[in-house]
Amino acid sequence: MTKFLASVTGRQEAETALAGGADIIDLKNPEDGALGAVALDEIRETVAHVAGRRPVSAVCGNLPMDPEAIRQAATEIAETGVDYLKIGFLPDVQAAACARALAGLAPRVKLVAVLFADRDPDFALLPALAESGFHGAMVDTAGKGRGRLLDHLPPERIPDFINPARAHGLMAGLGGSLEAPDIPRLLPLEPDFLGFRGALCDGSQRTKTIDIDCVRRIRALIPEERLAGDSAAVDYRLLAARGYSPEAVDPKLGTDKIFVRDFVLPVEIGAYSFEHGRQQKVRFDVTAEVRRITDDPQDMRHVVSYDIIMDGIRGIVARGHVELSESLAEQVAAHVLSDPRVVRVTVRVEKLELGPGSVGVEIERKRPAEAPGLRPGAAERHGGADASGRRGKGASR
Repeated sequence: MTKFLASVTGRQEAETALAGGADIIDLKNPEDGALGAVALDEIRETVAHVAGRRPVSAVCGNLPMDPEAIRQAATEIAETGVDYLKIGFLPDVQAAACARALAGLAPRVKLVAVLFADRDPDFALLPALAESGFHGAMVDTAGKGRGRLLDHLPPERIPDFINPARAHGLMAGLGGSLEAPDIPRLLPLEPDFLGFRGALCDGSQRTKTIDIDCVRRIRALIPEERLAGDSAAVDYRLLAARGYSPEAVDPKLGTDKIFVRDFVLPVEIGAYSFEHGRQQKVRFDVTAEVRRITDDPQDMRHVVSYDIIMDGIRGIVARGHVELSESLAEQVAAHVLSDPRVVRVTVRVEKLELGPGSVGVEIERKRPAEAPGLRPGAAERHGGADASGRRGKGASR
């Protein structure tokens, strides 16, 4: 399950984060950049106040890539009793040496390396972090006024971080001016935690005090793991982005249609030899028929985001060459139908650089009657279509 990390400035904000349901209390000074450190006395006071109700983390400060300076700062903060210690790593020839300098702290505190999406993050550092006993790594942004995480590391590239981190036994987290609409886009990638600061503050101004209503709004969007034996262990409405659906849908609410039109990407596609090793422009049009779960949608819990459709297309395209337009359309349809709220999808794929106009294919797929979407992965197991839902126009190479 993805956990909710809330960055706070001290004891008072920590209590607000706890009341709002945060999973990890993360101490930092937002007025001092991405990793501004909180005073040691404030860290100790906050750890004592939280008193084990939730894990507490703290950042080490905006430090140079100097092994001894980092070791000394990290040692001081580790002695405050925090559970996690976050250390920033910039691309530098000394980065691996900095990781090794912290190896002696690993048995005492869970070390988390912070890489920066807007500073050319070096994911090749992950093996050295694992060898030095680090517990995890996360990608954040260093310049909070220069774009969000997804501006620098789009969803189709995030597995390039999460997958090798997991392969080396590291937990993987994401942060960087994240907002509520980012959550359904990131949950399918299954990070171990998502970190927030600005989204928890009034007006999304990260230097203001966090607000309980803002904290609760973010908490409601991240499925909460509850104690074993709890009869309501998971709210499946909030797990829709991971292939789950509500346990009950009121058919009287009907369906809505969401769409993506004229979405053009460079794609490696085609069966002819001259189409291999090159990209050509392809236009996507997707319309999804979606079950409504409320007649009064208020936030991202109540909708299927068109961003998820576009993220999925980008991810499919990023896998490499596709021989047939039909294959590409089928993959897009299966991705959209992986959300069990989607009952039908139409996908049009058009190659724009062959012939005087465009050539392509349009397909329609619907959720199989035997897989109503009330259990995980149904659409994927059934391929996202059935015979009665199959409709194609032409054949396209």
